[in-house]
Amino acid sequence: MTDDETCLRNVVAQWHAATNAGDVDALPALMTEDVTFLVAGQPPMRGRDAFVQALKPLLVTHRIESTGAIQEIEVSGDLAWCRSELDVRVVARDGSAVMRRAGSVLSIFRRSPDGWQLARDANLLTLQKDA
Repeated sequence: MTDDETCLRNVVAQWHAATNAGDVDALPALMTEDVTFLVAGQPPMRGRDAFVQALKPLLVTHRIESTGAIQEIEVSGDLAWCRSELDVRVVARDGSAVMRRAGSVLSIFRRSPDGWQLARDANLLTLQKDA
């Protein structure tokens, strides 16, 4: 495994750890300012500020349990892509509901002076009935 692959795996691990801890403030450093998230059936979410502003209110009423398994990583210069299998549970803090989504994710990273950062993310997560 190359140093770049190790760094990318660390970024993904930091993302999961921050998400699971509800640490929204740790996430912006892991993504580019112009990050774009693609989710089926929704318009693209553009920019790290939009992501943070969408996540903060959710974390008031819910917690997120996120796990993933990286299947492939490829690095080419200052760009890299990663294909992962992701499992996300959104759990109501009052215990009333759990929503589980799982599936494949394709992420593109860009090397910056601060290290590797998420630049584009396309997820194919679907609702799972066994929440």
